[in-house]
Amino acid sequence: MHTRLAEARRALLRFIMMQQASAANPLTAIQFRVPFDRIRAGDVEPAIAILLEEARIRLVGIASEPAGRTFANTMAALDEMTEPLDFAMAVVRHLESVTTTPELRAAFNAVQPAVSAFYSGIPLNAGLWKGIKAYAATPEAAGLQGEQRRFLDKTVDAFRRHGADLDPAGKERLEQLDVELTRLTTRFAENVLDSTNAFEMYIENQAELAGLPPTAVASARESAARKGREGWRFTLHAPDYFAVMTYLDHPGIRRRFYDAYSVRGAEEPWDNRPLIRRILELRAEKARLLGFRDFADFVLEDRMAHTGVRAMRFLEDLKAKTEARFHAENRELLEFRRSVEGPQAPELEPWDVAYYSEKERAALYDFDEEALRPYFPLESVTAGLFDLAGRLYGLRVTPVTGVPVWDPQVRYYDVHDGNGDFLGGFYADWYPRENKRGGAWMGALITGGPAPEEFRPHLGLICGNLTPPVGGKPALLTHREVETIFHEFGHLLHHLLSRVEIRSLAGANVAWDFVELPSQIMENWCWERGSLDLFARHWETGAAIPEELFQKMKRARAFRAANAQMRQLGFGFVDLLLHTAYSQERDGDPVEHARRILQDFTPAPLPPNHAMIAGFTHLFADPVGYGAGYYSYKWAEVLDADAFTRFRDSGIFSREIGAEFRANILAKGDSEDPAELYRRFMGREPDPRALLERLGLA
Repeated sequence: MHTRLAEARRALLRFIMMQQASAANPLTAIQFRVPFDRIRAGDVEPAIAILLEEARIRLVGIASEPAGRTFANTMAALDEMTEPLDFAMAVVRHLESVTTTPELRAAFNAVQPAVSAFYSGIPLNAGLWKGIKAYAATPEAAGLQGEQRRFLDKTVDAFRRHGADLDPAGKERLEQLDVELTRLTTRFAENVLDSTNAFEMYIENQAELAGLPPTAVASARESAARKGREGWRFTLHAPDYFAVMTYLDHPGIRRRFYDAYSVRGAEEPWDNRPLIRRILELRAEKARLLGFRDFADFVLEDRMAHTGVRAMRFLEDLKAKTEARFHAENRELLEFRRSVEGPQAPELEPWDVAYYSEKERAALYDFDEEALRPYFPLESVTAGLFDLAGRLYGLRVTPVTGVPVWDPQVRYYDVHDGNGDFLGGFYADWYPRENKRGGAWMGALITGGPAPEEFRPHLGLICGNLTPPVGGKPALLTHREVETIFHEFGHLLHHLLSRVEIRSLAGANVAWDFVELPSQIMENWCWERGSLDLFARHWETGAAIPEELFQKMKRARAFRAANAQMRQLGFGFVDLLLHTAYSQERDGDPVEHARRILQDFTPAPLPPNHAMIAGFTHLFADPVGYGAGYYSYKWAEVLDADAFTRFRDSGIFSREIGAEFRANILAKGDSEDPAELYRRFMGREPDPRALLERLGLA
């Protein structure tokens, strides 16, 4: 008796201490105004411990529900079960991506194993699985329709696909695999960030800067000054790297940058090679354990392609339609170089391709992309983008000050519908920092939607690594950077305009070969005169892009389009082959194997140390990520080129077509089959010809 009483007292004391810790911790409650100014690395581990325990209690409650099974106490409860934990992990994961510190990284890595084990264990919980099957056998379940029917069917399929029917030993092994994959992929991402930040080059001789645009030179000067150095400082972050590779006349420096970039994550102390081998092994083992032939079939069963074979056929078909023009473009580039430098000019090296391509484009079309930069100040671009969202979808985007942010450069916006309803908000973080990972992305912090009481607003974010302000000028962007902003805002619209009640099916929680449609279609408005006039205004005079310059830009759009397409197809081939046919015994080191595959898609011979996939975070910085799914970019590009024809033919500002796209695509999430949603919007199956025409390949 005394022992049980002591145990009860200890349990009560633990509960009281947890409640006290929870009340003081900024991560333990979902807050629409995220207290980014109060979150510290020391909050992470205690908060996640509390939220994990609460989620476990909710899981046990659903599994042991004493009343009769209903949608509310089983399926809806399952959908809501992890929401506080999801929110906290999304915030912590985001902060580790945009403002990392050694303390935050250590805390994030410390909680990852337990969190991964918990999520992996959800479909493996025998009581929960029994409860779901019991509900599926009820008359109420038999009568479900719409998104509730889809949620039940997808949940049953997902539980089976993720090991619900495995024996105890199989479940234990699956959990081990998921925990190790989480640990290894997190380490992969950290290695890429650290190896990227480890490289810097100071140039002290101004003559060696020849060819660089003034914007890049000014940025490099300010970068050096921030480090207390003279001269010009360059890094591997996107604005520096692409400026050097595209414009710098000095071939030796271009080569140094190319070599450094292509071996990120491939050299000590950040060598990802062993991680890649192990990640591939674990993914293959996981697929086999769950009854699939390979990881691609496991990942794609619930996507539009369904199988690795079908995804590969899709890539092979595009390759066949592209490679003749690809080879022709590369012959033309070499001929151009020799027309300038003489017939004895050498073959092109990889670090020459972007440089001579830009020279050739300027010669063919009298077009220099840098001539557009003064017309793309960031503030004007975002204002025009928000104007476009208003014209197409009736949205009102307004900046809000005083909201806590993680960096002074971050901005926050509220989004309202045309009728005044509050839909949600988002943060925008556009500039590179050394404590921020590269690339561009959209993130979901809170997935809201219709609810019995009232609409729950959504909260998201968009991040990039764009050209920062320099020399007292505003941030002046390249056209490609403008496309990046439009792309990520398309993802954000998919999140913010969701009208799905079930959180798991809402927003961008869709098949990955469908998720890029809302983002990629937005890029089309970066090429239309009417929409450009909304935001492309000279930062000093306010003048629109001159018609002559606009026409040059349009004519140059398809320049080396076959090379751009083959590059993406090459990544898709590497991805699928590594996840379907790769054998370490037969094919050797996966980095070298990938280099051999990529050579067929590359305009110049790759050097022996080329190790692109060692820094390929899309494939290896997440337990799944774009692994076996990189083809999705091209799959969705077919959809976006085809879908945009409706706007092109009926008016790029058509509110009617915008309303249809919003209602049938943006608002629907995964509440219906994506192929059906696409057919409803277009009235037919997708036609790949639109993409080939856009690229000048038809």
